[in-house]
Amino acid sequence: MNFTQYDFGYLNRGDVVEVTLQGSAANIRLMDSSNFSSYKSGRQRRYTGGLARQSPARLVVPNSGHWYLAVDMQGLRGTVRSSARVIPAAAMRPLPSLNEAPLSSIRSLVRDADEDLVPATEAPDGRTFDVFISHASEDKGDVVRPLATALKEAGLTVWYDEFELRIGDSLRRKIDKGLASSRFGVVVLSKAFFGRGWPEYELDGLVTRASSGEQILLPVWHNVSKKEVIGYSPSLADKLARSTSTHTVEEIAAEIVEVIRHPSPA
Repeated sequence: MNFTQYDFGYLNRGDVVEVTLQGSAANIRLMDSSNFSSYKSGRQRRYTGGLARQSPARLVVPNSGHWYLAVDMQGLRGTVRSSARVIPAAAMRPLPSLNEAPLSSIRSLVRDADEDLVPATEAPDGRTFDVFISHASEDKGDVVRPLATALKEAGLTVWYDEFELRIGDSLRRKIDKGLASSRFGVVVLSKAFFGRGWPEYELDGLVTRASSGEQILLPVWHNVSKKEVIGYSPSLADKLARSTSTHTVEEIAAEIVEVIRHPSPA
């Protein structure tokens, strides 16, 4: 497989790799040393990134260490030219400007499950879900799939389309049932999310249930500034939130798990 390689050496957690593409869309994969070695050998690997259709694309370094970037056209047609640069974490921190109080400190986030966090209904198979995740498909590889997997591995029941949707399913019906049978809503806000039909449909449902006290809503900002979120939804910009520029996916998942499993007393 042909690919363009960038060796960044040591990067700090929270640094941002900005990739500029000219030509076609391309796969961009940010990997540590061991996963990059597996990638070159054609073996299974983990990475941050995925298919990039817009340029520039930004990838947040999840942990300090030695990092590589690979740009390839696997499964795609056309040609692409690329360049990449590193933006230090310190230069990115002023952008989010969001409410990052501990989740456990917010009373509306820690109501006991025996009270009004019980889902309004059950899914057709009798299940209820701890977490519903709303997102744009472009953010699956970078944020959503790792978040959903981390929550599931921690023992939570997660409504995530790759876990729940099957060929032939009614998309609207499955989403409606997932929204109604979930206790906690996570919405990943990004440039790809803004203006999309299905993500906005899901968000409308999450906001409605959060406003009526039936469900918790936690926005996760991904490569967006407060100004951009305000332009999309002023009310969302003031909500307690998390940002992938200041928290790893694992840290966000751990906080959600703690709040759901061990709510603080009133």
